Amino acid sequence: MLGKTFKKLDELLTKIEEWTLFAIVIAALLSLFANVALRCLFNYTLAWSEELVRIVIIYSTFLGASVAVKKGSMIRIDAIVQMFPRLKPVLTHYANILMLIFACMMIYYGYKMTHLQFMTNQKTIIMQIPLVIIYSIMPITGVLIFIRTIQVMIQDLK
Repeated sequence: MLGKTFKKLDELLTKIEEWTLFAIVIAALLSLFANVALRCLFNYTLAWSEELVRIVIIYSTFLGASVAVKKGSMIRIDAIVQMFPRLKPVLTHYANILMLIFACMMIYYGYKMTHLQFMTNQKTIIMQIPLVIIYSIMPITGVLIFIRTIQVMIQDLK
């Protein structure tokens, strides 16, 4: 029962992550293409395009971290594992625990930063997007990384 729940959760999160990444990157590419075309053809530039791309880079970096945890492609230094192959399970477990701690820190401090933006009601300069929307990616990604790390730890135990 629990295995089916984790599998459905994994499928749902994977779809959400992949489609969100796809949609925001396509939006950024289209706005950049339009900006370059307008700049070259009409000597006119879209000010909001650069701000949108900046936001997309932030979102894709954070969501990409969750995908990287799921796929096991986070950056690692494996010199100790290569010198002492028997320590690989212990070091992997240790790295996963550190990742859980990092995810908890992202949730806690991300929430604090998001709450601060909510209280001050700040907005981006050009597009007037509330900064709370941009900062909210931190605690959301923290939760996603926490869930993904738990999934990886369960897979490692099997």
